Amino acid sequence: MDEADVEFDKPSAPLRRGWTTGTCATAAARAAVEALWTGEFPAVVTVTLPNGSEPSFAVATCHATPISATAGIIKDAGDDPDVTHGALVVATVSTGAPGSGVTFRSGPGVGTVTRPGLPIPPGEPAINPVPRQMLRRAITEAGAQFGKATDIIIEISVPGGEALALKTLNGRLGIVGGLSILGTTGIVIPFSCAAWIDSIHRGIDVARAVGLRHVAGSTGSTSEAAVAKLYGLEETALIEMGDFAGGLLKYLKAHPVHRVTIAGGFAKMTKLAQGRLDLHSGRGIIELDVLSNWLGELGASASVVEDARAATTAQHILSISKTAGIPLAEHIAAKACATTLATLRGTGIGVDVVIFDRDGGLAARTPVANA
Repeated sequence: MDEADVEFDKPSAPLRRGWTTGTCATAAARAAVEALWTGEFPAVVTVTLPNGSEPSFAVATCHATPISATAGIIKDAGDDPDVTHGALVVATVSTGAPGSGVTFRSGPGVGTVTRPGLPIPPGEPAINPVPRQMLRRAITEAGAQFGKATDIIIEISVPGGEALALKTLNGRLGIVGGLSILGTTGIVIPFSCAAWIDSIHRGIDVARAVGLRHVAGSTGSTSEAAVAKLYGLEETALIEMGDFAGGLLKYLKAHPVHRVTIAGGFAKMTKLAQGRLDLHSGRGIIELDVLSNWLGELGASASVVEDARAATTAQHILSISKTAGIPLAEHIAAKACATTLATLRGTGIGVDVVIFDRDGGLAARTPVANA
């Protein structure tokens, strides 16, 4: 996997929205609790989302025992490249002790929180706050409909979820054993930036909570592995910011750490050097003329500058600069560091920028400066 792996080719046609794991878990629990109380599973259930809308879901699987009922909903993430698309989200419900209210448990494939800093404390199932609210509401509404007490134990599971979780950032956030049950709106918006930026924020929260003083934001797996090796950073200190430098830096301004390193490839860091905080190739091009002008400012000959002006990629210009012995990568790193310092101004955070080549070799590095 290289730096380009953090970008998706978003289809140009209108995209279909989907449902979060939290919504699917709520629908499954609603079906299961009805069966627990009535002895019959509904074929379709309706749940209430935070915005008040009420989508309906077909029950995919169900079975009952003398003391519990289990129902499953197949997650449809719409047109989003979601690792849990098509997964079966299962809820098993049973009666809790009188007065206990709704209790949450993690079943197979759903993780447990083990580190501080997340919105759910260590030891709890990795079921996020909004899904918990949705689940409680579903049980309360069902209890009112059927005249039952709502002291209910809900166990959420996702068959195969532990393997799916390996494709997420759960491990470095201290969520072990499986997936998180997520969602703030109940709706998956295809190719939304919100989920990625939220994972950046949670990574910072966990790093701060465990007392780490130095974190590194990287644009992809190559730079992440390289910066971890360069500074000997543990996994919890590594924040895969992807294209969302702004999402990382703006959150750090409000939730500072002692030091942050920004790590990435030459092209991404060129965009940061140009003052952009969104590093995606589709949102603002790299101004190759600016790179060529910078070569001239650094003492390159007219012929070298002319060659650079004829180049079609930032990497090509970097190659030209190396052949000519011009420290363009160092210049880009310094300017990227200046953008970072300006964004974090007044925080006192120590900042440095490192640029790596496609093989993870160190191309440029700035000294640490305080914002």
